[in-house]
Amino acid sequence: MHIEKLGILLEPSNFHFEHKGVFNPAVIEHNDQLWMLYRATTDNGISTWGRCLLDTPSSVLERDNEPYVVPTESYEKMGIEDPRIVRIEDRFYISYTAYDGMTARGALMVSDDLIHFERKGILTPQMTYRDFHQCLDACDGLNRKYQRFSRLFHTRAGEETFLNMQLWDKDVVFFPRKINGQFAFLHRIYPDIQLVLCDDLMDLSYSFWKTYLFTLRDHIVLSGKYTFESSYIGAGCPPIETAHGWILIYHGVQDTTDGYVYSSGVALLDLNNPTHELSRLAHPLFLPDLIWEKEGNTPHVVFPVSAFIQGDQLYIYYGAADQRIGILRLSLTDLINELLATIE
Repeated sequence: MHIEKLGILLEPSNFHFEHKGVFNPAVIEHNDQLWMLYRATTDNGISTWGRCLLDTPSSVLERDNEPYVVPTESYEKMGIEDPRIVRIEDRFYISYTAYDGMTARGALMVSDDLIHFERKGILTPQMTYRDFHQCLDACDGLNRKYQRFSRLFHTRAGEETFLNMQLWDKDVVFFPRKINGQFAFLHRIYPDIQLVLCDDLMDLSYSFWKTYLFTLRDHIVLSGKYTFESSYIGAGCPPIETAHGWILIYHGVQDTTDGYVYSSGVALLDLNNPTHELSRLAHPLFLPDLIWEKEGNTPHVVFPVSAFIQGDQLYIYYGAADQRIGILRLSLTDLINELLATIE
């Protein structure tokens, strides 16, 4: 495959809300224009969303000088992070990470026009680590890293805080259509990517999640397999539907002497059962190898969040070092052929 990095699409500006970083953008076509909502940060550490319109997939037409969406609820008071957008049945579903200062959880907004947004609240489990551990203890065959990451949060927070702390669950990414009549979305409880299927998003109650977590192993889509994803992985761009399966562009993390390195991986999932992995590239699709990807607010990070297809060209938008927005381009046909070649 020939992968062409097209450079920096957006950098921090002098606008008050984004002078520290602009990264992790969601891109979608709406009213014959490409809209981009992106995470913006300033010195107070609270993330908001900026907005710009793209003239072409790789050039900016106009850019707002004020935040487009800001935190309003207690569960997101310290930031709304990393939006992903899909259109399902003529409605936009914007999943994002809501951070309250202690816990990061997957949340949802919906919109009919990308101007007015209706918050639907937290999607992921609203349970303490105490309850989560009860579920883990009853779930056979899980990677021991689930317990290891829980111990890591335990160490950071302290005993009393940890046991009453809500479970971290990030990287909620919706499929762009229902699967077998059900809403489908990916999420990440460290260290794997898991799948949720439900008839109605209102079904995601405490009892739903309790049952789900007792059988967590059955819902795992991808686990780290190769060196570049040996620490943990998480969903990236909304899955891309093809005749051969769903293309999932995700991020993989490796712990190195330079710290955590975030690269992008790609896998092919079954159309009707996305927990069935058809193929996966054994090497990163792309990794942080440019100066502005290796140096920034969080070094050595490329974080794919959205993709756009124009003809046979696949454009991937990603956060670079938690400071800038990068863009690259490759042939969709070449990518599919590469994935099909790995099927045994």
